[in-house]
Amino acid sequence: MIFGKHINKYYLKYALLIIVGLIALIAVDYAQLVIPEKLRTVIDGVNGDIPFNLDVLWSDVCVPMFFIIVALVVGRFLWRICLFGSGIRVERDLRQKMFAHCEELSCEFYSNEKIGNLMSLFTNDLETVQDCFGSGIMMTFDALFLGGLALYKMFVMDWLMTLLSLIPMAFMVGISLLVSKYMTMKWDVRQQAFSDLSDFSQESFSGIAVIKAFVKEFKELLAFRWLNKKNEVANVAYTKISTLLNIVVTLFVESVICIVLGYGSYLVSQGVFTAGQLMEFIGYFNSIVWPVMAITELIEMVSRGKASLKRVSDLLDTKRAVADRVDAVKLDHVDGSIQFNHLTFCYPGSDYNALEDVSFTINQGENVGIIGKTGSGKTTVADLILRCYNVEDGTLLVDGKDVNDIQIKSLRDFCAYVPQDNFLFSDSITRNIAFAGDSDNLEQVVEAAKLSDIDGNIQKFTNGYDTVLGERGITVSGGQKQRISIARALMKNASILILDDSVSAVDTDTEKTILNNLRQTRQGKTTILIAHRISTVQSLDKIIMLDNGKVVDVGSHSELMARCADYQNMVALQELEKEGE
Repeated sequence: MIFGKHINKYYLKYALLIIVGLIALIAVDYAQLVIPEKLRTVIDGVNGDIPFNLDVLWSDVCVPMFFIIVALVVGRFLWRICLFGSGIRVERDLRQKMFAHCEELSCEFYSNEKIGNLMSLFTNDLETVQDCFGSGIMMTFDALFLGGLALYKMFVMDWLMTLLSLIPMAFMVGISLLVSKYMTMKWDVRQQAFSDLSDFSQESFSGIAVIKAFVKEFKELLAFRWLNKKNEVANVAYTKISTLLNIVVTLFVESVICIVLGYGSYLVSQGVFTAGQLMEFIGYFNSIVWPVMAITELIEMVSRGKASLKRVSDLLDTKRAVADRVDAVKLDHVDGSIQFNHLTFCYPGSDYNALEDVSFTINQGENVGIIGKTGSGKTTVADLILRCYNVEDGTLLVDGKDVNDIQIKSLRDFCAYVPQDNFLFSDSITRNIAFAGDSDNLEQVVEAAKLSDIDGNIQKFTNGYDTVLGERGITVSGGQKQRISIARALMKNASILILDDSVSAVDTDTEKTILNNLRQTRQGKTTILIAHRISTVQSLDKIIMLDNGKVVDVGSHSELMARCADYQNMVALQELEKEGE
């Protein structure tokens, strides 16, 4: 059995199932201990130590054995269904709880945590916890009841032989307890090695196009071989100690059998025991072999389970870096005005400010462009509006309300976002676009696709809108991926739409089409376009120019051309690039 604050409640939740399983287990154990008595009857009857005939054989042996066999079959089926079933249910509940918790964790967590490590928690570690829960309950109570009752019967038959048989068993349990901590450490190392291997594999498969483009297959193979060897060494180290423990157990069990046979034969020769009684005693001893071995196996299992449960608990105990305040209000409506008020922001763990003393205002219904060099803080602005990170009180307002006083979900309900990394699910185009909406209505999906100028491309696909995309949208081009992502955002019809460099992979004509559609369909709603190209933002109501995390200037294209030297230089450079092309 395994205990911890994240698993204790499941013993109560599935108490009925566990109790039924334990009743069936105890019934099986009791039936097992009747078999040595029937064996004694047969042997003593054959040897003439007791009256024995066909009637006695039928009534005292055959009929009872029939019911014992039925009880064993039914009972073993029932306790396996109940106890192992409860373990599987606990695994399901924990996995659901872990997934829900992971969805609530902030971007900061995922920037530090590797996906391969998370996947090993959801697979290997949860399977280990499940095994400790279901099998652990079975082993614990089986060892207590079967072992206890068998010892009692052995003690009644001959207390001295019982004590002699228990001395090696005590040594065996002591050794197992000493080894358990070492096994826990080895299991933790094994799980970490598996996590590293999983993470490397996941990353390599995701970046296979880059690996092939730079002809680095051999380098990746060498790196994988090293991690694979590390995983092998960790597994072998754990297997060695586990195998050694099993050998020690077998050695002690065999030594006890020698004691029982030797001393038992002496008792038979002295007339203290009959041959049938000796076989009965050996039958009881065989019944306690499993409970004692179960104790050692339970020690090994608990060692693994503790290490895995600790890793699971560490995830579940991870606090949300960005969370609602107790008095946070729910928004029923968002007009779309946004105000940055002397905001300074530094990413967790960073040594420099991503934004410094940033102030600007976006009014309701404005089409605003944010432009600047790479690393100037453009994406950070989008992250903060969406409350991906915490900001100081009073530095960021939406509709005049401090974002720290607004429930995060209610704010995001009125925002739509197209990130730089245009992530698409391995699903149909229809479901990818409809992901942001409330339904899979094909008419609405097609309308959104037309607005993002991707409908024509989709119609040319063999399966049209039912085309299933590859992982992360790998089966479509960069421009198509961007436009599908834009269509998804438009499905939400949100009060605030943020497009982070979302038309960089499309040609100029397509860009104009998309921007015209946005201007016509989003009148009265706020639209923020983050871009590198001047052509993307020059027709917008307002342009915010950033550089090194600071606001250089804010104004329309004509205003910035008249007064902002940095903006003029950027326009001139991009014009030169066009001429060069």
